[in-house]
Amino acid sequence: MEFKGIIEAAGEVVDLAGVAVIIVGAILATVSVVRKLLQRTGSPVYEAYRQQLGRSILLGLELLVAADIIRTVAVTPTFESLGVLALIVLIRTFLSYTLQLEVTGRLPWQQAQGPEPTPPQR
Repeated sequence: MEFKGIIEAAGEVVDLAGVAVIIVGAILATVSVVRKLLQRTGSPVYEAYRQQLGRSILLGLELLVAADIIRTVAVTPTFESLGVLALIVLIRTFLSYTLQLEVTGRLPWQQAQGPEPTPPQR
């Protein structure tokens, strides 16, 4: 097998992994929510479902971007293919940032807000 074929196969494997992560994540999130609803724990299931689903989509998008980069840059680096890759990465990056904001309530470069430090006791 030649180099181009190996790179194409690697891109397809990473593509498949990205799709699989999204599908498996959606199934696991749905099963988790159904289990919580059946147990009637009273915990907020909608927010938990959105967060779990959002996390799986984020991870899947990262893998799909990696697959696009592998196939475009390693196999056919023309100006047209690089332009298409840049557009795909731009769209997926925008989706990733908006999903990150939805899931965590903050942008990736913002640090998590911890609890306020309590003043020392006297």
